[in-house]
Amino acid sequence: MEDTQGRTLMEPKEAQRKLSQLISNVETVIKGKRQVIEVSVATLLARGHLLIEDVPGVGKTMLGSSLARSISASFHRVQFTSDLLPSDILGVNVFNQQASSFEFKPGPIFSNIVLADEINRTTPKTQSALLEAMSDNQVSIDSRTFALPDPFMVIATQNPVEYHGTFPLPESQMDRFHLQIRIGYPDMDREKEILRSQVLTHPIESLRQVITIADVRAMQEMVKRVTLDDSLLDYIMKIVKATRDSHVFSLGISPRGSLIYFRACQARALIDGRNYATPDDVKAMAVPALAHRVCTVSRYGSENERREAAENEILRILERTPVPL
Repeated sequence: MEDTQGRTLMEPKEAQRKLSQLISNVETVIKGKRQVIEVSVATLLARGHLLIEDVPGVGKTMLGSSLARSISASFHRVQFTSDLLPSDILGVNVFNQQASSFEFKPGPIFSNIVLADEINRTTPKTQSALLEAMSDNQVSIDSRTFALPDPFMVIATQNPVEYHGTFPLPESQMDRFHLQIRIGYPDMDREKEILRSQVLTHPIESLRQVITIADVRAMQEMVKRVTLDDSLLDYIMKIVKATRDSHVFSLGISPRGSLIYFRACQARALIDGRNYATPDDVKAMAVPALAHRVCTVSRYGSENERREAAENEILRILERTPVPL
């Protein structure tokens, strides 16, 4: 198998071995949440961005930091607040008196993995500063365009419980996130294990690199070559069309959402060591890829309740849609 430049790519089973190492490594910090970690890794492989919506203290920040350490990627955490400006994220031109010219000082967006912590606590103007970066892997400042590192991934978090002083993300920005997850509370045994593991130090302090940035780039290319049979594409399109026809949703999945769903299925197949996708991949990625892209007809109840209603409707669509044999 070769990439577009004729370079030999690793075999799917070799990719599976490396990805298993990566997932297990992150799991030493985020204990008992392997499925959550797999979705995060799938987002990275699909060259996507991840939205984590959950209560404080369940490991949202640690997930991003652990993933970056495991691949030795550059990492920046930005705490989003109401007074944060776009230049605080993107960077700013500073006048150099010695050179009598302006010099660009890059902001934290110029990292492989950027953690946008509590993204809904900043103003829409600052939120929108991420749009070009997330869509095109570049930023434009004062008529100049700057490429971002490769790979590049935004992991954003938001608290679904407290809404005072928050600015909900508009549908256009939600659509930029490839996948969304909720980590949830650990079970009692896992939480006890977490307490024991942090008696002296935090596990992330001893976390080691297990794969390289070059490995990640190679596997991102491999994802594009994972095949989906025509019957599987029809299966995906039936699910997508059902979201557009559903009486529960006022806004269904866009063509961009269809493509991202398709790519997420490819990434999950590679994590499992396959160069072809199956109906199980389509089912597994439905909620993470689709639930945050739809809008429910009902605007009553909390945001969390509406999100659960969206997830439940997608699960019902999966149950009603015939699985290709």
